[in-house]
Amino acid sequence: MKVTRDVIEHVAHLGRLELDPDEIERYTAQLDAILEYMDKLNSLDTSGVEPTTHAIPNVNVFREDQVTESFPVEASVGNAPERKGSFFKVPPIIEVE
Repeated sequence: MKVTRDVIEHVAHLGRLELDPDEIERYTAQLDAILEYMDKLNSLDTSGVEPTTHAIPNVNVFREDQVTESFPVEASVGNAPERKGSFFKVPPIIEVE
């Protein structure tokens, strides 16, 4: 598909974009080059290529879960500006009438 100045102006109008003449020429050339490249890719024979979601295979890199001792309450809330027992006290975000 050949991208023309009219196509760029039409798309700019639909997007409510104000483009100056230099931008219209630049976008016409850029989008035309992109679509030409897509045509090249579409002409390739990919019948023997299995569809993938990533260029390289992904493996799970997570470690196994390990049971450990919890962080002590005093250490976790010790530097809190305000606390209520073993909890952080924070300002209310929902006002109740």
